Amino acid sequence: MMTFPIAPIIPAPENPAQWDEWRQFLSTWRVGQRAELGYDDQLYTRSEFAWTRNCFSCCFVMMCDETFYDYRTGRYLLDSFLDHGLQDFGGYDAIVLWHAYPRIGFDSRNQFDFYREMPGGLQGLRQLVQDAHDREVKVYIAYNPWDTDTHREAESDIPMLVQFVQAMDADGIFLDTMNQGAPELRSALDAARPGVVLESENDLPLANVHDHHMSWAQWFRDGQAPGVLRNKWFEQRHMQHLIHRWDYDHSDELHTAWMNGVGILVWENVFGSWVGWNARDRAILRAMLPIQRQFASLFAEGSWTPLIPTWIDGVYASQWQNQDVTLYTLVNRTNQRTDGQFIQAAFEGTLYNLLTGLEVPSLSGQIEARGINAFAAVRHLDPTLQDFLSQQRQQTVLTEQDTHFPARPVRLKTVEPTPRVARDQVPADMTPVEGGPRTLEVTYRVRECGLYEGLSIPGVWGPKLHHPASLTRSMTLSPYAIDRMSVSNRQFQQFLHSTSYQPRSMENFLRHWVAGHPPAGQEDHPVVYIDLEDARAYAVWSGKRLPTEDEWQAALQDGLATADRPRVWNWTESEQSDGRTRFCILKGGSDYQANSSVWYADGGSQSPRFSAKFLLMWPGLDRCATIGFRCAVDLM
Repeated sequence: MMTFPIAPIIPAPENPAQWDEWRQFLSTWRVGQRAELGYDDQLYTRSEFAWTRNCFSCCFVMMCDETFYDYRTGRYLLDSFLDHGLQDFGGYDAIVLWHAYPRIGFDSRNQFDFYREMPGGLQGLRQLVQDAHDREVKVYIAYNPWDTDTHREAESDIPMLVQFVQAMDADGIFLDTMNQGAPELRSALDAARPGVVLESENDLPLANVHDHHMSWAQWFRDGQAPGVLRNKWFEQRHMQHLIHRWDYDHSDELHTAWMNGVGILVWENVFGSWVGWNARDRAILRAMLPIQRQFASLFAEGSWTPLIPTWIDGVYASQWQNQDVTLYTLVNRTNQRTDGQFIQAAFEGTLYNLLTGLEVPSLSGQIEARGINAFAAVRHLDPTLQDFLSQQRQQTVLTEQDTHFPARPVRLKTVEPTPRVARDQVPADMTPVEGGPRTLEVTYRVRECGLYEGLSIPGVWGPKLHHPASLTRSMTLSPYAIDRMSVSNRQFQQFLHSTSYQPRSMENFLRHWVAGHPPAGQEDHPVVYIDLEDARAYAVWSGKRLPTEDEWQAALQDGLATADRPRVWNWTESEQSDGRTRFCILKGGSDYQANSSVWYADGGSQSPRFSAKFLLMWPGLDRCATIGFRCAVDLM
């Protein structure tokens, strides 16, 4: 017998004449691997994990996404978020609540702090999870194993993860950057709460399939003839989620998922970069999901025959069978619509086109370019299947051929700054800066959040990250003055005494103060634990405003203002939003720096040229121990 290469997607021969031998090889390989590993499927037989077989659509949710959390009202927008997912993608079976990266590292808060300090705290997150459960949506928390340089908990990561699963009533843990979780984590979860799954991001080894019910299939590249997902073939009840997160064309992963009976990860807000799905691919997923959910048990436990012969070049099919149903999933790998007889096969029972719910005489019809189709030969039409077919008949089959990259919800725009007030004299403790045309070089580190527009890298496996980059910004600056130093605790206390200012949200406001006063000996240190709104309020009270990032850079670069001691980042008047992500630009650097991972945000002392993108969510997270501000004023 011929041998074939084994990879995360076991590639299929391009020559159909070799498919029979390829399938024989696959069956022999599976038997051998199970014997070699002493495979034990006990966890797949437990009823509390049965939900994983029907989890075909998972959404990666940036919790700071403006369509998920409304900072104006301080409310999660779960219902409207899920409604939008139903309309655009066919609904989500699960969501991943992503919390920390790319924000983590600006101060010492660790990954668990980011959950603790979400709106409403852990109780608010528990209610959020309950609301998702009421919508029959499962919820994952995320684990960042690389987070080892922020402040340490009293306990190690495994008991902390178990605590957070229990506190939030979460259904799973997404293992960021990991291809497997520790055996101790699996046993600790089983002892704490039934039915909590582990899902790896990277390629899950076969040796770990037995205790990981799910895994991503990220950047797994398929051939022209769709291959077989290794882990799904090894354990058919194992659920995988296909994702090429930077691609603008998702048809390849949709085809692989459809041919393998597995799921898709929907991810449009990639750490603050917009990577929206095109209309065609959204329509394909909407067509797939009702069929996958209806026949979930067949995809998990039916007799699966990959790559049965077809009569049309570029059309491929898998067959799934039990005693009542024979299901055919088909994909068109070409860029043209195909019409005709797809499969010549004898079948028992009544044949239905599953996209339309209509009875048909043969396995024929049409498939749009890069599209899908499905048929089922049914021997016994039970009430559940009858209802499903009726629902499919009532749905209009909407096929889309528009593959244009979708625009952001709104065009990237600058949030209105504080009012500008001109002075005819330079205020005390400020230094004047001449106006006129300027060209500034801005440096930054390439991160997945990008800088202004976010990353845009269609059709690649992923961006090259963590390297320095630069750009130039040209502008004309009006004459202005800027604070020589950041606003101090003493100055901010004077503001509070004069105004009785209270922010809309008190969480972490002046967290470092003691009984309403700055810590002894730190009265002249830069004030921190204030957000943009707090800084703007102070600026308005003082008859000033926040400087733009360009004004800040020009002044510091020319030596007209000085860095603070201790050094802290400075807010700038640079808030922007694209309808999904709000952010602003920080300048200056700080004394704090997390060094153990490239995934941390930038820290340490930085050149005035350096800019850091800071994703905004709500005051409880936006207030940091390492961010202060200084003011500016226009000069006549």
